[in-house]
Amino acid sequence: MGLSCYFCSSILDTDKNLPIKSWISIFILLFLCPFLRGDVCISKTLIKVDTLSYKTISANKATAEKSWVVVDADSKVLGRLASEVAKIIRGKNKPGYTPHVDCGDNVIVINADKVKLTGKKWTDKVYVRYTGHPGGQRFQTANEAKAKSSTLLVERAVRGMLPKNRLGRQLFNNLFVYEGAEHPHEAQKPKEIKL
Repeated sequence: MGLSCYFCSSILDTDKNLPIKSWISIFILLFLCPFLRGDVCISKTLIKVDTLSYKTISANKATAEKSWVVVDADSKVLGRLASEVAKIIRGKNKPGYTPHVDCGDNVIVINADKVKLTGKKWTDKVYVRYTGHPGGQRFQTANEAKAKSSTLLVERAVRGMLPKNRLGRQLFNNLFVYEGAEHPHEAQKPKEIKL
């Protein structure tokens, strides 16, 4: 068995076809020359791959394609609705998702007053906040929060599913929640999404 490739013969520092007689030669032939067909190396027919053609493309503020979408919250479960809305706001439903960039869509949630909670959560789920003063811990059930404003329920649920940093605060500005079926964003021509 002889070496018939310039690549392998240059490793053995010879231009002649030499028989393989030592383990070192076998190692060089098998491991350093990856294109073997029997005893002949075909490295002369290598195809060069353009590595620039498949590099990961990161979005930025200029290249992010943002659009407007409408989500109807009528008879949707609050947590499941909020997780889908958070994904859209974050941009995770897009192939060009970039974690550190605001590349998601602007989301309009309508009929927030018709959102559902399962089980006994209307009475048992408690929202806790703190005023900052001694003895200033305040409690509010889901029913009490809805009586004040049902948009707060959806906003609070979505905010909890966004990053807790500057990007998360910026992303939260892309959420618009309304109690009824009307919204003032017709000029943006939002498309409706079924969740």
